[in-house]
Order: sequence, then structure tokens, then C-alpha cells
Amino acid sequence: MANALDSAKTPLLLIGGGGHCAAVIDVVESTGSYEIVGIVEAPGAECKELMGYPVVGIDEDLESLIQQTPNCLITVGQMKTAGLRKKLYDRVLALGGHLPVIVSPLARVARQTEIGAGSVVMHFALVNSLAKIGHNCIINNYASIEHGVSIGAHCHLSTRSTVNGDCHIGHSCFLGSSATVLQGRSIVPDTVIGAATLVTQDITHAGIYVGAPAKQSLGNRPEGS
Repeated sequence: MANALDSAKTPLLLIGGGGHCAAVIDVVESTGSYEIVGIVEAPGAECKELMGYPVVGIDEDLESLIQQTPNCLITVGQMKTAGLRKKLYDRVLALGGHLPVIVSPLARVARQTEIGAGSVVMHFALVNSLAKIGHNCIINNYASIEHGVSIGAHCHLSTRSTVNGDCHIGHSCFLGSSATVLQGRSIVPDTVIGAATLVTQDITHAGIYVGAPAKQSLGNRPEGS
């Protein structure tokens, strides 16, 4: 079970259980700066605890929970759409909560970078010089963001994805594992880039893209975009 709260650490509330939450717990613990007080789950969720941390309430309890623990992190995962993460992020702010930036000590974040509130940079990720990452983003294990890159809010860069120098990724995008965006390319908001996809040209229409080079998949748009 989790240890009693350490008064030297900042109490932190996690919003959303599941596999992504478990991965983020490991990152939070590795920082040594935060003490997880518990997890907020969706109504009807069967999970009562995760990795020794209790489920302390459901979404409807957020107002009272945030009064007790203002520092929160959105730990719901993100695949085709950022809708739920965006909704939870906005609600936390409306209730007076704060969303710290969490960076694994195993990640490398260069000088003169910007990382928005509530974003998490996970183990062995790289954020290079002059890169800008918006709020509420997931920069997953071994993801690489090169110099001068701009990443919009509510994006998820999956494991081993690579965004080369001076690219611009719009808000609410998802890059699958091992996806690569070539130097200087732009991707419009609400776009899904499939695993191992190679983006060689600007993407100007939101949708789901796969292949090498990337091609739009059946003209579909991400669900909820």
C-alpha cells in the first residue's frame, strides 16, 4: 500500500485510472516531488485502487476533492480523440485546481523550452532546445521532439514517435508509436497519425493518416473532432 503522506512533498490528485494512469504513477514517483493522495475514476468504474493508491471519488466529487488537493494531473489516456482529456482539464481549472508539469528525471529537456500546464514528459523522452509544448500533453516514453518544434495543447506523442526540427503540430493531435514527422512539416489540429507512419508533407485536412508516406485513411476524421 502507499505510504502515509509525506509533508515534504506536494499532494497530487490523479484524474483517471487505467493503464496510462499506472504509467504516469511511475513517472510521478520517480520525481520524488509529489505524494499521490488518490485517484478519481469515472462513475461505475470497478477499480478501487491502483498500484497501492486508492480511488477516492468519481468525477462528480471533483469540486470537494480539489478543495482538499488543488494540484491535479489528468491521467486518462488519449487515442483517437482528446475530447475527454480536454473536458477534464477545463473542469479542473474551472474548479480552481492547478496542473503542474511533470517531467521524468530520466527524460532530457533542454534549456529554453516551454512546457504547458498539466503536461507530462515520460521516461527517456527528449525535448530539444527552443521547443514549445502546449498544456495537457502526453510526451510518452522515448518520444523525441527536436529543436524549434511547436506542439499544440492536448496532444499525445506515443512511444518512440519523432517530430523533427521546426515542425508545427496543431492542438489535439495523436501520433502513434514510432510515427515520424520530417523536418519543417505542419499538421493541422485534431489529426491522428498512425503507428510507424512517415509524414513527408504538410497535413492540411484533419483525419486519420497511415503509411509511409502518410496517406489519409478512407477520408475518416477522428471520432469527436
